[in-house]
Amino acid sequence: DSFLADPASYWQVAKERGNVALTAKPNPGHNALTAMEQAGRLAAVITQNTDGLHQAAGSRRVVELHGSGRIVECLACGAREPRAEVQARLEVEMPPRCRSCGGAILKPTVVLFGEPMPVAAVDEALELARAAEVILVVGSSLVVYPAAEIPLVAIRSGARMIVVNAEPTPFDGLAEVVIHGRSGEVLPEIARLLGV
Repeated sequence: DSFLADPASYWQVAKERGNVALTAKPNPGHNALTAMEQAGRLAAVITQNTDGLHQAAGSRRVVELHGSGRIVECLACGAREPRAEVQARLEVEMPPRCRSCGGAILKPTVVLFGEPMPVAAVDEALELARAAEVILVVGSSLVVYPAAEIPLVAIRSGARMIVVNAEPTPFDGLAEVVIHGRSGEVLPEIARLLGV
């Protein structure tokens, strides 16, 4: 609702932050997850991040629970285009408008405060959780629902859980392995131990 009330204010902030976000590069943790996927050790990445860095690292099956900051969508016709193309237009067009239908406002596909998560993404994440033998939870406080429900669904379906997070989480007691550390350092070591 706040986006619709004042899209120009949202896009003004996004303009200032966008260049930094759009030039971000995957870290060794992203690359390690990609290596695990390519080796057949990881079925998918389910992420709350909206930065697109998993895809930039080469991960193929990425479920974005909170949408993508790298894609924008027309609120009228649903046409999508890369955020990078819109970023360049923000100097002369505020808020940016759809070029497909002739002028409706564009919005990033990220889930903003008060908006529901995409149903298809949640359904896919839950399906993956039910089928998992092991769920690797990385860089999540596990306090934001419904995303925090996903590891519980996996555990109830018989999966074992590994938690990698800088700080303790409420689910640490449910995990078989808990590693408190930075994902960019821990995940490459896990990949090495898996032989990938």
